[in-house]
Amino acid sequence: MGFKMGIVGLPNVGKSTLFNALTRTAAAQAANFPFCTIEPNVGEVAVPDDRLDKLAAIAGSKQIIPARMTFVDIAGLVRGASKGEGLGNQFLANIRECDAIAHVLRCFEDGDITHVEGRIDPVADAETIETELMLADLESIERRRANLARKLKGGDKESLDQDRLLAVAQKALEDGKPARTVKVSEDDERAWRMLQLLTAKPVLYVCNVEESKAANGNSQSDRVAEMAKAQGAGTVVISARIEEELAQMPAEDSAMFLEEMGLTEAGLDRLIRAGYALLGLQTYFTVGPKEARAWTISKGMLAPQAAGVIHGDFERGFIRAETVAFADYVSCKGEAGAKEAGKFRVEGKTYEVKDGDVMHFLFNG
Repeated sequence: MGFKMGIVGLPNVGKSTLFNALTRTAAAQAANFPFCTIEPNVGEVAVPDDRLDKLAAIAGSKQIIPARMTFVDIAGLVRGASKGEGLGNQFLANIRECDAIAHVLRCFEDGDITHVEGRIDPVADAETIETELMLADLESIERRRANLARKLKGGDKESLDQDRLLAVAQKALEDGKPARTVKVSEDDERAWRMLQLLTAKPVLYVCNVEESKAANGNSQSDRVAEMAKAQGAGTVVISARIEEELAQMPAEDSAMFLEEMGLTEAGLDRLIRAGYALLGLQTYFTVGPKEARAWTISKGMLAPQAAGVIHGDFERGFIRAETVAFADYVSCKGEAGAKEAGKFRVEGKTYEVKDGDVMHFLFNG
């Protein structure tokens, strides 16, 4: 269970440059004109986690398999996209398939790169995109509620629930608020997600700054941070140019390059971590001589559901979980040492898996 993040933004804000860097590919054509991304490019990257290397070294694992994260580079939206302007309709559909949205905002000045609106104002750019997504949601809701009318007369419970939630979302949108501001009950959460509203998805603002400001941002990224805080959204400062350079150099040179730029880690690491926090995700590990592997789960997930991420049979036939906390596994130099130190635990169906747990599941096959 990785997650899929859609990269959106106005044309020429650095989306495709960032995508190329993040996925270590040149699949997305980064050119100085709108709609250079004609098809949504999908790239899968490994989630960097140095804990996995430590576990593999202790267990003598032959193979290391990190968790994966998917990025979808979605073509530049423009004002009027909700009405089909530019390549609007096609790409609004691509956004629906993502778990979260990364709004890439241009926070840099560059006379050689045109801005589709003729000015540098990341907050206004964010509002343009948000407005288009809200208008698209409103249109979708009105159409869906009209289609439900006949079933509602028949008293169909599922349709009644769907219409009730759509009405709540419609009210928020008509008040100028995205659907993610709506608080739904635990009982309604699944049905709410099934509505697949564009503005219900969590948002992460990615401030693309010039190389010299990558460490601390600039006045434009500060404005975005204020906006994000007011919305309860996430924010990350990145220089797409730096990420592009990093993507093209050998790993042994990247640490020195980052140090020269005043950075402690690559933007990819920060972006993934921010994405994990945004979606409430965490990692557990399975470790053995054959492989050390990372698995992504939601925070609060119980042991049987965590086992089900590996295979459905593990969840259906779950008996118990054997677990060692990451810090204990390292300090005790493996499972045998953890057992001797009393740090090896046997947990049942109600155990809530913690970030970094090293797990082994027993199940009826």
